[in-house]
Amino acid sequence: MKRVWALLPAVFLYLSEVKIYVKMHHNSPFLACMDKELSQTEIIDPISLWMGPNGKHLKENSHINLTSEGKLMITSFQASMSGSYICTLTYKIISEETQKEQEIYNIYTFMAFGYQEPDFAYQMTVRFTTDSCNGKKNSQFFKLLIRILDEIIIDLTCHIEEPSYKCHFLEIPKHGLKEELFIAFQVKPFSPERKAACSKLSVDCEEITNSNVHQARNRIEEFFLKQTNILKHEFNYIPNIHYVEHSFKVIRIDSCQPGFGKNDILHSDCASCCVVCDPRTYSPNTDVTCQACLTVHIYGAKTCP
Repeated sequence: MKRVWALLPAVFLYLSEVKIYVKMHHNSPFLACMDKELSQTEIIDPISLWMGPNGKHLKENSHINLTSEGKLMITSFQASMSGSYICTLTYKIISEETQKEQEIYNIYTFMAFGYQEPDFAYQMTVRFTTDSCNGKKNSQFFKLLIRILDEIIIDLTCHIEEPSYKCHFLEIPKHGLKEELFIAFQVKPFSPERKAACSKLSVDCEEITNSNVHQARNRIEEFFLKQTNILKHEFNYIPNIHYVEHSFKVIRIDSCQPGFGKNDILHSDCASCCVVCDPRTYSPNTDVTCQACLTVHIYGAKTCP
């Protein structure tokens, strides 16, 4: 009996969407046009076809690396490369009994998002006792303190911003009434001009700036911790203005570059990241939130037309 080859109707399988996060200016991992179960079986006549966010079929270029096995790597990732990457894997199943062929189409969707590490800054507060809230000496002391702190961190290209102080009366149990200076300031890396220069030299500029500002934070903390030892061991008397032990407090403040923001619901796998703003959202400043804008149709928008 002569066997007849027949092609059965094709079967389309739409598999679950996978989110991937690619650091800006870095390469994505290889995206396989195949699931784990299928990769462990023999497949006949496999053909992979990738389609990018613009709806066009992908071809090898300076940002697209396609392997003979159908894997995709996106190189030197840019914000505009964010979006859906869809791969259609076509292969055949042949019945051993009838030799009938059936084409199977597996469709894999990867949502790729560019991201950056947040830029760090630190909000710091500290208290000093004073013998009076009146007079110029508090202001003079405050200016001197800020100048000293700036000098401590200047080699890290960090600086003090938004320094302020207020003098308050405190009634402390068993110690009566005291007057204290409540001092607040921020420690930030680089001026915008220096950060722009850094960006030209390194794709990991935020890592450099974050490392510097973290070192600055540690130096300032060490400075205030030493004040306690100095008071205890190096002074025969307590100065009129002196550090209040354990009063130094610090909070990290994150910010994102324009066009990026945080969303721990939408991007729970990269909750601490500054992820590129989706279409219909934008971020014009260093806030951590992408704002709604229905006229935006691209990723990473910085303005709302």
